[in-house]
Amino acid sequence: MTVRRGGRQAVTAYRVVERFDAVTLLRLFPKTGRTHQLRVHLAAIGHPIVGDAVYGRGRGRAAEELLPRQALHAARLTVRHPVTGERLSFEAVLAPDLVELRRRLAKAA
Repeated sequence: MTVRRGGRQAVTAYRVVERFDAVTLLRLFPKTGRTHQLRVHLAAIGHPIVGDAVYGRGRGRAAEELLPRQALHAARLTVRHPVTGERLSFEAVLAPDLVELRRRLAKAA
């Protein structure tokens, strides 16, 4: 669960959605499914997920004070059923605490 030469390949694409003073809202597109992939990739480029106690480096401290957990949300998840092989898709709206975090960050900017 680290970025290193010779490690297993993991690919994550991203798109900037909105910039705030100390943090940036991203849409992430994991192309592989490694353990902690999104958290590791963002920490490796110096932009850890807000509230990530394992891979974070205290960046976005003001946002972390507003949210006592990782600011990570799966809007859409698609997997294959392990027995039937059926493709299953799930969608979820943004959790109220993340909606509030975004609102407060925008207000502070």
